[in-house]
Amino acid sequence: MAKLVVLYKTPKNTDAFDKYYFATHVPLAKKLPGLKKYDVSKGAVASPAGASGIHLVATLYFDSLDAIKAAFGSAEGKATAGDLANFADGGADLYFFDTKEV
Repeated sequence: MAKLVVLYKTPKNTDAFDKYYFATHVPLAKKLPGLKKYDVSKGAVASPAGASGIHLVATLYFDSLDAIKAAFGSAEGKATAGDLANFADGGADLYFFDTKEV
């Protein structure tokens, strides 16, 4: 299994971010070819030092890194990636990787 983790930094207006994210962005992302599972953080994202500066963490699950690359090379992937500029004014960091159980 491979994962794409998106760390959305705190936006200027968290209510506007949440409204747009769940009404518009999530439905776009759920159309990604090969997406197996999609979950998001609930509540505050903390760190051992306190506030993290992260508003929301999204984790998208795929069968492989190649599946992630194919998803974002598709029309749906381009639309999803292009949508970030419409709501993520605090910035977002994206990480993708293979996983193994230990």
